Amino acid sequence: MSRIAYSLSGVGYRVGGATILEDVTLEVAYGRVLALVGPNGAGKSSLLGILTGDASRSSGTVTLDGRPIEGFRARELSRIRSVLLQTNQVSFGYTAAEVVEMGRTPWVGSETAEPDDVAIPRALERADVAHLASRVFSSLSGGERARVSLARVLAQDTPIVLLDEPTAALDLRHQEDVLRIARDLAAQGRAIVVVLHDLSLAAAYADDIAILHEGRMQAMGAPSDVLTAERIERVYGTPVRVLDDPDTGRPVILPRRSR
Repeated sequence: MSRIAYSLSGVGYRVGGATILEDVTLEVAYGRVLALVGPNGAGKSSLLGILTGDASRSSGTVTLDGRPIEGFRARELSRIRSVLLQTNQVSFGYTAAEVVEMGRTPWVGSETAEPDDVAIPRALERADVAHLASRVFSSLSGGERARVSLARVLAQDTPIVLLDEPTAALDLRHQEDVLRIARDLAAQGRAIVVVLHDLSLAAAYADDIAILHEGRMQAMGAPSDVLTAERIERVYGTPVRVLDDPDTGRPVILPRRSR
């Protein structure tokens, strides 16, 4: 049985008078990839913010490695979980290599950490941005910035990795690369949570899928169990066809279109 990284029970999240999440219960296990999916405004990024510890729940409980998440200090959290946000902005003229080096900050002074001169080049290579190392971050395209930001997360080298729409700005090849990296990290025993809009991509690479709608959990489980045509049509409000990928047997979701 997989060890549990996060356990959420009855979690609610409100901003002003708006309810963003309500009664969300789930577990995130080490050694698995969990994809959070759902339409715009479903609460996916807010739920990720609860997991990072950057957003404070309004109700319910959240534990990380069996401890209440609010009991962790910021530095301790930064050595346990790394976070890739949707926006990839850097205010000053740092190079790509310097941005990736920022991922090593939590480990300054730690005798158990891997050497920076090993972790940083490996992260650059793994995210396919080694050739961009000397480029100023602000001069990069949106997709290149996203991959450099992913390299920073990889350099941080944490047992939990949280990714918010990491494929949004990427071409087809690099979308696949990012999810293969997520699978490889899970195979190493890490817990991976990734917010995705592409349901077929989520189905292809996730062990578990949690589908949110209007702040509530609609279902969580294996892709083939969660991604049914009936549920997708109800949640997204559009007709779809769910097929089996002939190579993997996993679901492929296609919108039904009129001629």
